[in-house]
Amino acid sequence: GGCHASLVLLFRRGDHLPSHANPRGMAASDGTAAPTASELLTPKVPARLEDEIDDDDDELDETLSERLWGLTEMFPDRLRSTAGATLDFSFSVAKKLYSFSRSALWVGTTSFMILVLPVVFETEKLQMEQQQQLQQRQILLGPTTGMSGGMPGALPPLSGKL
Repeated sequence: GGCHASLVLLFRRGDHLPSHANPRGMAASDGTAAPTASELLTPKVPARLEDEIDDDDDELDETLSERLWGLTEMFPDRLRSTAGATLDFSFSVAKKLYSFSRSALWVGTTSFMILVLPVVFETEKLQMEQQQQLQQRQILLGPTTGMSGGMPGALPPLSGKL
């Protein structure tokens, strides 16, 4: 087609053409048939490079975990089994520690709620009752009575001569 014509224009008769790029369709000097224009325009990839591309595709199918598992094969079996046992033991201890901490937190929280909170509530209730009594005394007997610091419920001090 048009590509063939442009090759003819680029290479006039007598110019040096590569043996595989004979635009007139004649046989090459080594006796083989001349390639067509589409063969000339299709890039040729060396077989070695195609194999490398195929290898890259195979490697992309491998996951990270598969690669890491493949790396374990470089260590002796005894070391791998020891490392596996150590890892299993570590997971077991971590699970037991987690279970114990959950149980201990539950026991501590419920014990606090059952044993300590009622005492705190009763103390607060008693303080509020004392505060109310003090306010009632101040209202009935005057502001100086509340400041005297006497015992709650006791008689106010006498202010007369004996």
